[in-house]
Amino acid sequence: MGSLFRSEEMTLCQLFLQSEAAYACVSELGELGLVQFRDLNPDVNAFQRKFVNEVRRCDEMERKLRYLEKEIKKDGIPMLDTGESPEAPQPREMIDLEATFEKLENELREVNQNAEALKRNFLELTELKHILRKTQVFFDEAAPAIHVPNKSRNRYQQMADSNREEERVNLLGEEGIRAGGAGAQGQNLKLGFVAGVILRERLPAFERMLWRACRGNVFLRQAMIESPLEDPANGDKVYKSVFIIFFQGDQLKTRVKKICEGFRATLYPCPEAPTDRREMAMGVMTRIEDLNTVLGQTQDHRHRVLVAAAKNLKNWFVKVRKIKAIYHTLNLFNLDVTQKCLIAECWVPLLDIETIQIALRRGTERSGSSVPPILNRMETFEDPPTYNRTNKFTSAFQALINAYGVASYREMNPAPYTIITFPFLFAVMFGDLGHGAIMALFGLWMVLKEKPLAAKKTDNEIWNIFFGGRYIIFLMGVFSMYTGFVYNDIFSKSLNVFGSTWSINYNTSTVMTNKALQLNPGTNDYSGTPYPIGLDPVWQIAGNKIIFLNAYKMKISIIFGVIHMLFGVFVGLFNHRYFKNKLSIYCEFIPQVIFLVFLFFYMTLMMFIKWTSYSASSDTVRYSAGCAPSILITFINMVLFKPSAPVGECDPFMFAGQSGLQKFLVVVALLCVPWMLLAKPIMIMRSRKEHQPMAPYSNENGDAEGGLNQHNAAQPPVNQQGGTGGGHGHENEEMSEIFIHQGIHTIEYVLGSVSHTASYLRLWALSLAHAQLAEVLWNMVLKNGLQQEGWIGGIALWAIFGFWAILTVGILVLMEGLSAFLHTLRLHWVEFQSKFYAGLGYAFQPFSFEVILDASSSSSED
Repeated sequence: MGSLFRSEEMTLCQLFLQSEAAYACVSELGELGLVQFRDLNPDVNAFQRKFVNEVRRCDEMERKLRYLEKEIKKDGIPMLDTGESPEAPQPREMIDLEATFEKLENELREVNQNAEALKRNFLELTELKHILRKTQVFFDEAAPAIHVPNKSRNRYQQMADSNREEERVNLLGEEGIRAGGAGAQGQNLKLGFVAGVILRERLPAFERMLWRACRGNVFLRQAMIESPLEDPANGDKVYKSVFIIFFQGDQLKTRVKKICEGFRATLYPCPEAPTDRREMAMGVMTRIEDLNTVLGQTQDHRHRVLVAAAKNLKNWFVKVRKIKAIYHTLNLFNLDVTQKCLIAECWVPLLDIETIQIALRRGTERSGSSVPPILNRMETFEDPPTYNRTNKFTSAFQALINAYGVASYREMNPAPYTIITFPFLFAVMFGDLGHGAIMALFGLWMVLKEKPLAAKKTDNEIWNIFFGGRYIIFLMGVFSMYTGFVYNDIFSKSLNVFGSTWSINYNTSTVMTNKALQLNPGTNDYSGTPYPIGLDPVWQIAGNKIIFLNAYKMKISIIFGVIHMLFGVFVGLFNHRYFKNKLSIYCEFIPQVIFLVFLFFYMTLMMFIKWTSYSASSDTVRYSAGCAPSILITFINMVLFKPSAPVGECDPFMFAGQSGLQKFLVVVALLCVPWMLLAKPIMIMRSRKEHQPMAPYSNENGDAEGGLNQHNAAQPPVNQQGGTGGGHGHENEEMSEIFIHQGIHTIEYVLGSVSHTASYLRLWALSLAHAQLAEVLWNMVLKNGLQQEGWIGGIALWAIFGFWAILTVGILVLMEGLSAFLHTLRLHWVEFQSKFYAGLGYAFQPFSFEVILDASSSSSED
């Protein structure tokens, strides 16, 4: 848990591995997931590294497995997933895996090719069957060939010459087919024909092309095939039509066939004689039955192959990916001159060195090597990676912080404080006992069903976000229930748990006839004892409820904001103390605290003084409710040094000596501005001048700043890069840059203190908006259902309640919850973390099989 407050101490190590033991040792480190290797060959091309062939072999095996996976999914066969992660196979087992995958792929491809050939043959026979059936109808409708007189011939010739398109088609249809063709001298002419099938959507264009290209000298008959046919190439269902084209002469025959070829129509032989067509149809049906039998056997064999592969596919994927990851990592290592030893450099957590050494010894024993690995710590000035050890509860909060920026090495981590402040500030805006209960129950359900829900891996990004933040959602719901109880607000209604402390001293007729009556807290209307916890339920029906809640929630928003920012400034003190950066303590922390306390924390103190000093039941006029001064006006007059005069018996000041105290606080706060602006750069400049003769610009260890970074000498060499104070070192900066940087930092803090304090008013604004929206939804929707009577009222209430529940969950819980979440995130990233958090580090990314497999599975699902 200690690494949650501050990142783990990291050390750079050099690792020496014997060549025969390197694979097994890296495999053990991958299972452990605590070592981040550095690339020692950054200038070497990926295709020129030592183990590039092994990586290629793994890529090829992975390709074959993806092919098997695609075929398994195509047949809808479930893949066995035990959830276990097998160990990485030994290098010698790669040959067996390659042989197994090669055999499966070849067998499956052969089966698929045979099945495709059989399906193509089956399709052709099916199409031929439909052609023989449909063309029989066409021929039955046509009459025997008759003699066409010359008059008719000449008339057709004239129409052909005049290019009258419609009449030519009609004439050919009516006379040409019946005649079977005739010569100019009265001789009989024979019409030729072709038959085939074409995709149904291509048929209109096909007809137009035939008519135009053949100038209307062909006759087309077509009929749809009712049942869809399967495309053997991709298995899609397609709809086709049978057609038969009559024409005269070889020239038209050639033209018709070219058009059919262009539209990818399939032509089939069709005998002219009816007896021949019947015989062919019988033979086609016999072959179709035989093909169905063979296809069934082929599909059964394919199914058996895929079922056997599906049992081991997940484990095969894990093994191949582990092998690939190991060889990819080995490519980061260097070979020594004898090429018998591999040298690696890696970042490891200081606390886990012993665990890593045990894993290395275990890998050496597995490989059978007699030479133990060597792990040496190295000295470096390079910034180590940031590693915050988390669990399933804290990981979501840490992810919120890392989304803003990874902490600098050994910098204070905001995550542990965010665990409490984030759901609390969210609840201040979202406070409703009913809505909070809905959110808490949803989060609790995800927490309790954690394992089965995690096993159902999905690529739904929204669901993954919700599930990853299940503990955040649960805490936000629980805290919202608490603040909703304090606000005494449940679906815009109140709970009268302890009994109201207000009473009505009017009779019924007076109350009913005077809507402007008010309860006076200074009389017997108020018992003088406040409601035990939260708001009195009488405020829910009060006419001035919004006025009262505005003042109440506005003040608590400022109070929470100032405390939150002040806490952030004090967290920065822990950074300065850890890095022994005394200059930042004296020149930044102290003036920042004085500026924030003397102005804004003093404003919050005035709120408490006003609450405790002024009362409606006070016997002194000066401390009565009517004489209570405005905090905002008092604060503005304080900053502007504007005098305030008494008004009647009312004093503008709350206590004696307030005017002088306020002037003192403002003057000291204003003096803090040049203190923050100039003190640190001047001290750095003086320090550099004092040390320049001895070691000009020798600030490797921070000595050039005259003890400003003296903590470097006190820390191990591996931590010397942390001596900059979490990314705030200035040893290599020009003085002009230091002055500019400090000026920006000072202006940002001074102006930010004002704007950030005002930014916390979003707590009040969103809380008020949420409560008013809930009240509007109740009054305009559910209230109408409750006013109905009888059985009709029951049905109406059922329908209206469903509509109200949908709006409540969709708008008030989801949309308002998302809005409050984003505003809370902004308050933490900007208003809180800007006081101490640099976020200039980079994350620790260890070599871990678990991370690699999770990333691979998610990418394969996408």
